[in-house]
Amino acid sequence: MRVIVDTSIWSLALRRHVIIQNSEVELLSTIIKNGENIFLLGIILQEILQGVRKPQDFIRLKEYFEPFPLIEIEREDYIRAAELKNHLSRNGIQVSTIDALIAAASIVNDCYLHTDDKDFSHIARHSKLKLLKNP
Repeated sequence: MRVIVDTSIWSLALRRHVIIQNSEVELLSTIIKNGENIFLLGIILQEILQGVRKPQDFIRLKEYFEPFPLIEIEREDYIRAAELKNHLSRNGIQVSTIDALIAAASIVNDCYLHTDDKDFSHIARHSKLKLLKNP
């Protein structure tokens, strides 16, 4: 299975100083242990790393993410994201430009999206976006 993990999940799992019991974080742990193909998007990596106050934490996080392959966003992905955002807008659903891009990249690259962001549930109902859900 191919999975893109959204910032919301990584943030719960890695940026807290206390361990959080959360089913979405447990699912992330399971898919990592099972050796699933986990990918990053540049914008997700940027969101995770920006705002890290301590340089040693920044370096630690940057090194943690090095093994995860980065999906490169192509021109067609941006066009697909714009089409998706327009389609959603016509259906009365407002999403951010970044969320539309993440969704489009997930669709184009045939990846499940693992997220805790409820906006993606609306996107999935009106597109081919596949969300990774807890069993």
